[in-house]
Amino acid sequence: QRQVVESGGGSVQTGGSLRLSCTASRFTPTDMSWYRQAPGKERELVAFIYRDDRTTYADSVKGRFTISQNIANNANNTAYLQMNNLKPEDTAIYYCKGGGGLTQRSGVWGQGTQVTVSA
Repeated sequence: QRQVVESGGGSVQTGGSLRLSCTASRFTPTDMSWYRQAPGKERELVAFIYRDDRTTYADSVKGRFTISQNIANNANNTAYLQMNNLKPEDTAIYYCKGGGGLTQRSGVWGQGTQVTVSA
C-alpha cells in the first residue's frame, strides 16, 4: 500500500525555524508537495517540487521556506520543507502529498503534522 508519512512539526517562537520531512514508501511519486490548513481556513498549497527539482511556492512563504527532495531509486523518496523566519500566520497542520500534480484531488496524502508559531 502506498504511504506518505510526515515528521518534524512542533512549536516555535516568531522568527524560529523548523524542518519538516516527508517519506513516500511503496511508490515513486512524480512530484511531492506540502500543503497546510489553518483553523477555519481551506487547505492551501505551500510548496511543490517536481522530480527534476523545479519548484513552486506560495507567495506568502517565498524567501522563507525551501522545499527539497532526496530521490532514491527503488527505495523511499523523501521531501523536506525548511521553514525559516516563521510567523504566527504560519500556524497550521502541514500535509505532505506524493504525486498527483498541482491538484488536491489526486496523490497520496500524509496524516499531517502540527506547526505552531507563537508571538
